[in-house]
Amino acid sequence: MKKTIILSCLLFSASFVTEAKETPNTLTKKEVKQGWRLLFDGKTTNGWHTWKKQEVLANWTVADGALTYDPSKGKEGSGDLVTNEEFENFELNLEWKISPNGNSGIYINSIEDPKYGYGWFTGPEIQVLDNDGHPDGKIEKHRAGNLYDLIKSTEEPVKPVGQWNAVKIISNRGALEIHLNGVKVVETRMDNQNWKDLIANSKFKNMPDFGKFLKGHIVLQDHGNLVWYRNIKIKTL
Repeated sequence: MKKTIILSCLLFSASFVTEAKETPNTLTKKEVKQGWRLLFDGKTTNGWHTWKKQEVLANWTVADGALTYDPSKGKEGSGDLVTNEEFENFELNLEWKISPNGNSGIYINSIEDPKYGYGWFTGPEIQVLDNDGHPDGKIEKHRAGNLYDLIKSTEEPVKPVGQWNAVKIISNRGALEIHLNGVKVVETRMDNQNWKDLIANSKFKNMPDFGKFLKGHIVLQDHGNLVWYRNIKIKTL
């Protein structure tokens, strides 16, 4: 009987730990000690605003614990979602899920200034895409996990449409790493001649300030398609 009780307690404890780890939009005690903080609380859009607006417009909502872009609410509610804060030298972790034929993206180091029409005028984009359903999936350097139009992923560990993909982005003193579902898929520097050459051979070549900044806002792209983001957390390096 004693052994049975002990075994039951151990199973309950293990179950509790597993459940805690799988609870979206939360931090463990270890993560808090390591300096992580949430950029999305799972309930509200606090800490965010629509590009060049003070508030969050209607198309960005919170549904089932995820920041959700819902295009059905109309064009008046559209626009990219932007962190209120700027960040420099950080590790950013988040999860995304895309709809069939969908397209979105994550910009880093974007400068929100009247002279820049969109976040991608300055901020490099980590692509979020349905590779099989969206036309961009047929374009090299436009597929999920790519550094959009700059660097093709070394591997493609992207999960099928409707499943969550885990992204880790490390931007640290000019060095950039992108990890998708536990696999490092892009590694580069953003402050050398190779970086300038990549931009010169991309669609951003006529944007003089693209990729020049190592500090800026994090932006979730409104590309007109249903997309979900959650477990958005950041740590300063």
